[in-house]
Amino acid sequence: MFDELKPHLIELRKRLGISVAVLFVAFFACFSFWEPILAWMILPLESVLPAGSEVIFTKVQEPFFTALKVSFFSGFILSLPIIFWQFWLFIAPGLYENEKRLVVPFVLAATLMFLMGATFCYYIVVPLGFDFLVNFGAQLFKALPSIGEYVSFFTKLLFGFGLAFELPVITFFFAKLGFVTDKSLIGFFRYAIIIIFLVAALLTPPDLLTQFLMAGPLIILYGVSILVAKAVNPELDENEEDKSEEETEKTNEEEK
Repeated sequence: MFDELKPHLIELRKRLGISVAVLFVAFFACFSFWEPILAWMILPLESVLPAGSEVIFTKVQEPFFTALKVSFFSGFILSLPIIFWQFWLFIAPGLYENEKRLVVPFVLAATLMFLMGATFCYYIVVPLGFDFLVNFGAQLFKALPSIGEYVSFFTKLLFGFGLAFELPVITFFFAKLGFVTDKSLIGFFRYAIIIIFLVAALLTPPDLLTQFLMAGPLIILYGVSILVAKAVNPELDENEEDKSEEETEKTNEEEK
């Protein structure tokens, strides 16, 4: 059994190695520009800070590790096309020839959907969410947010939204493999709603507004995923099924 898995493990190590190497190159490139990238990251926070408040750091090593976090996350975003490409090359041997030609649409779609999720988070969710969190109790407390904690929370949110927006792309693969159909997704819809709201509660600040801002697009994307599954595995209607059965029976009779 190990001999059968060995080629796959070697291929997986190769693809992971290329992805990690590209990520490190992008990381070092972004580290040279971490200050303007960080300035872009904290814009939503600064826009909602009350007068007299400012972003601070509380530990000696915090600015340096914040720069590392910013550079790593930025490098990851830049590396996404290569990472998705390597993932496709890993699974490509198990696909049909016509499916292997979908590499470019897959890389573009996966990258675009992640960026759409991150963009929606940056321009809609983060400003509204942090406006609520920062100004809640502002009459009693003075906001002095830590830069390290903010960057960690910010990148978690962007990554969560980016990953959530990959739902139609993931559904495409599962439908190709026969794991899901549009009917199975429709039947699972009531449970999907519960899971979506649980995920939204885990990935967003603890207020209903931002949770609904994440759950709403996910519900829409779930509906898009149903259409994707139907397009990938279109089912025959009843008339076509009856026609197909009649042709099969006719063929069998002729053979007899």
